[in-house]
Amino acid sequence: MPGAVAGAKSPLSVRQVTLVRTTGVKAHQNPADAGVSAYDVRRPDAADVPAIHRLVAACDTEVLGRPDMTQDDVADALADPGLDPSRDAWLLRGSDGGEDPVGWGYAVRQGSGGGVEIEVYARDPEAGAWLWRTVLGRAREIAAELGLPAAVVDIGVYRQDEGKRASARAHGFAPATSFHRLRIEHTRPDPGGIPGVTVHPASGLEELMRAAHRIHQEGFAEHFGFVPKEYDRWKEDFEASATHDWSQLLLAEADGHPAGMLLGSDMFAADENHGYVRILAVLPEFRGRGIGRLLLRHAFAADARRGRVGTYLHVDSGNTSPALDLYRSVGMRPVLVIDVWRRTL
Repeated sequence: MPGAVAGAKSPLSVRQVTLVRTTGVKAHQNPADAGVSAYDVRRPDAADVPAIHRLVAACDTEVLGRPDMTQDDVADALADPGLDPSRDAWLLRGSDGGEDPVGWGYAVRQGSGGGVEIEVYARDPEAGAWLWRTVLGRAREIAAELGLPAAVVDIGVYRQDEGKRASARAHGFAPATSFHRLRIEHTRPDPGGIPGVTVHPASGLEELMRAAHRIHQEGFAEHFGFVPKEYDRWKEDFEASATHDWSQLLLAEADGHPAGMLLGSDMFAADENHGYVRILAVLPEFRGRGIGRLLLRHAFAADARRGRVGTYLHVDSGNTSPALDLYRSVGMRPVLVIDVWRRTL
């Protein structure tokens, strides 16, 4: 079932942080980092979002032929509840005082089990090399702060991005799984129905929202990179995203029992006028009854009513449930692959 994807458009929003300027001097720097003095190294904050977006858009365009992130996506990355920008993120500009950054990187803690997601964007090879060393150093620190002997570090790489793939391999990473981005274009979607199964909007209804939380936690328990969360933290993390929308939360009941949930968002609305299925989960005991397919069709119909031309989602190719076949069966087609590379430090 779909979920968050490292290194791609991912549900993350704006949090104000304190600017820390450290020109030419940086945590994790060592004497071998001779080139870093050529950069103005600082901690990013919300005011840097437009400049960071220009950097990311330029890098993505070189690889994909178009930008793949909006300014909201960048703002969400800075507001991820697992990220402390004053410790976990870096922005590099040339010492000539140019307006646009030459590099951006971060390391985001994923729960308390030692998982860390990293990202590195750079237009300059020396800036990229320094950021790789720095985010990996921070990943080791995060594990140490948790009292763990090692960090499990992931980075998402577009399948077409030969340069980042080579950097990941050079830094000891290996492929771990792949996420497929799928899309369907809407004509007149009909949600249909299943005897004994009902689908309800769950927004604002505490009992239904708690049921959706439980289904998500149980339905995703064996999925790649899943981090369990208590209900309040689960809500907080979703609400941190600028594109989050609880009105897109659906709950399916089978024979009167909570069985499946779907949460959509506006992650692809501003740039592509598409809806996005952020989470789809069905409890194991209710799988095989068409509940996931029914929830998807309800989401497609709702997106069409909002004027969206289509809907996206991401799916892990190593999913323990046959999700890719499900999505193809409702008319979705792959448009992009993001490989997740992993290293244990």
